[in-house]
Amino acid sequence: MNSLQHMPELAISMRAVVKRFGDIVAVDGLDLDVPAGTCVGLLGPNGAGKSTTMKMLTAQVIADSGEIEVLGYRLPGDSKIARAEMGVVPQLDNLDTTLTVEQNLRVFTHLYRIARAERADAVERALEVANLTDRRKAKVDELSGGMRRRLLIARGLVHRPRLLLLDEPTVGLDPQVRQELWALIDALRSEGTSILMSTHYIEEAQRLADTVTIMSHGRAVAKGPPADLVSQHAGDEVLEVYGPPARLVEVEAEAVAAGMRTRRTGTSVALMGVESRNGDLPDGVRRAANLEDVFVLLTGEEVS
Repeated sequence: MNSLQHMPELAISMRAVVKRFGDIVAVDGLDLDVPAGTCVGLLGPNGAGKSTTMKMLTAQVIADSGEIEVLGYRLPGDSKIARAEMGVVPQLDNLDTTLTVEQNLRVFTHLYRIARAERADAVERALEVANLTDRRKAKVDELSGGMRRRLLIARGLVHRPRLLLLDEPTVGLDPQVRQELWALIDALRSEGTSILMSTHYIEEAQRLADTVTIMSHGRAVAKGPPADLVSQHAGDEVLEVYGPPARLVEVEAEAVAAGMRTRRTGTSVALMGVESRNGDLPDGVRRAANLEDVFVLLTGEEVS
């Protein structure tokens, strides 16, 4: 099932996809590509449509219009076949707490119809990948939050999927545990697993993704390699200007009048692309532009 022989050029292709819930348009004409063997970050604030997009890729939610292909299969008609060749790590922890780590994985070897003779090896491989071999006999409710999240990833990998869907994989975890999971995801990407990862952590997308799609109000508002998005939308350098509110309003108005892009926070105004400005600039602190600047520029949302 992990053979790349029949891997299509795109692990995921979505074209003009729309999903409504009553009067609410959750996904509005979305185009999304995940080239085979790459990691794509789906970045956006809460309510941007990321989780709905993930659910449409597993046919938990059916699109109202548009075209969706996963691993060369058309959804929703071929969703059962496609689902068997992908792994899914949900945002919410739905592990069986009455079972041990090993037992949770064994259940999924049956659900994924792994051949009886291959099940033990599949469990061992998943335990090793997730660094849980020494906790195999532990009950799930004895595990830390980070271990439980690693077990969720191991469960999604037990059948060696060609595509892995990660829905907010590190939400609610402390920075140290998040770094551990980043290393695991990075290793999977380096092995050629295609990954679509939804997140609202800017650093996570910039660290792990080959390309990023930024969503806002159900639409893709920008896509490309993180460094390219930064260069295109925020330039190379940003000038952070600090001061009282009245001064910040004045600086922002002057910058906008001069054709500059700005980002407002509670204590400062950031002026984008100042490396190309030869005229007078207000006093401030220069720094390198980053993906967070792009995110705020395009979505209007502060990062949580």
